[in-house]
Amino acid sequence: MHGHLPATRKTPAALAAGIFLFGSFASHATQWDVTPEPGLQAAIAAAAPGDTLVVHAGTYHGSVVIDKPLIVLGADGSVLDGGGKGRVLTVDAADTVVRGLTVKNSGSSLADEDAGIFVTRKAAGAQIDNNTLQGNLIGIYLKGPDQARVSNNTIVGRRDLRMNERGNGIHLWNTPGSVIEDNDIRYGRDGIFVTSSRNNVFRGNRLRDLRFAVHYMYTNFSEVSDNVSEGNHVGYAIMFSHQLQVRGNVSAGDRDRGLLLNYANQSQIHDNVVNPGPEKCVFIYNANMNRFSDNHFEGCEIGVHFTAGSEGNQISGNAFVGNRTQVKYVGTRYVEWSVAGRGNYWSDNPAFDLNGDGLADLAYRPNDMVDQLLWRYPLAKLLVTSPALQVLRWAQAEFPALHPGGVTDSAPLMRAPVSVSDRPS
Repeated sequence: MHGHLPATRKTPAALAAGIFLFGSFASHATQWDVTPEPGLQAAIAAAAPGDTLVVHAGTYHGSVVIDKPLIVLGADGSVLDGGGKGRVLTVDAADTVVRGLTVKNSGSSLADEDAGIFVTRKAAGAQIDNNTLQGNLIGIYLKGPDQARVSNNTIVGRRDLRMNERGNGIHLWNTPGSVIEDNDIRYGRDGIFVTSSRNNVFRGNRLRDLRFAVHYMYTNFSEVSDNVSEGNHVGYAIMFSHQLQVRGNVSAGDRDRGLLLNYANQSQIHDNVVNPGPEKCVFIYNANMNRFSDNHFEGCEIGVHFTAGSEGNQISGNAFVGNRTQVKYVGTRYVEWSVAGRGNYWSDNPAFDLNGDGLADLAYRPNDMVDQLLWRYPLAKLLVTSPALQVLRWAQAEFPALHPGGVTDSAPLMRAPVSVSDRPS
């Protein structure tokens, strides 16, 4: 069935009478045509659960609340404008679909969680897809719903505020089973920020001109895959989270870190690419029992900075290419970076493979005593070309027992594994 809201504004009593007459013959879900007058909120009030609202071209003014399960479809040119106040659209009912709208101009209060689209815990199974969000403090906020899906949205955040005053493109809190997929996010603070959640999937998103592309906090048993971070301060910041799959992601031209792991444990980090590199391709800080495999880290000042008691990590099959310093490990322990006879590829390893097994004949140690000295005492860089330090490097090369500990790759690869960006789709 097909319904039309009146083109002119009616009194509440008259509108209620019209709704009653329409409902008298509506036995199935109804499609409503929505126009700017009387507006979207009036259409929501008139509709029954399960109805479809087709929002036609025009400007509609927030704040709008969807408090029953509806399908809201925006036609070309349909704009919901919050006027710079509060939340523009609040989804407060399960299984609601919001598709094809342009939502813009939320309020500016982080304390009040002002957002373009705000999805409450009552909205389990909500679908927010193919929308355009512009000039909102927070683009889309999932606060508590189970199994929501946010996909194929274009989100352009605020640029008129300092970065720490901006909101995130997509913000998630305690939203188990939710999927964030194929969104394009630019500007704002963090592209996708999640805290206190589980069983989430962030897949195929494109994130640019942000502080962190993906920022993970206290979120376990989840997946971050096939995302592209470009021109951000940090690509993927994984903190205080466990048992994750971080795979197939790209960090291209990020400034400070490609991957950052801080107390991230028991996770699989594989098939990721950092190239061209930031200051540090990977920063591993107090992260334990992780498996790093088949990643490609290229063109960074430091390939991997490995510190603060990180224990039990397995690192093999990775390619470290053209990094000014391949590994920065400040410690005296011996750390083995090969697994089951397979190490990593090091572009600066002048190795031979006389038996043709694809492995270098000698172990590779990316750092020596001079490196350790320079990290502990930065002013010693003034002496880096001095005869004393050159003799120290020579002595360690001639007498390996002088090595003070650190990273050893006992089975370095002669060729770089094929990176994910080079594989056929």
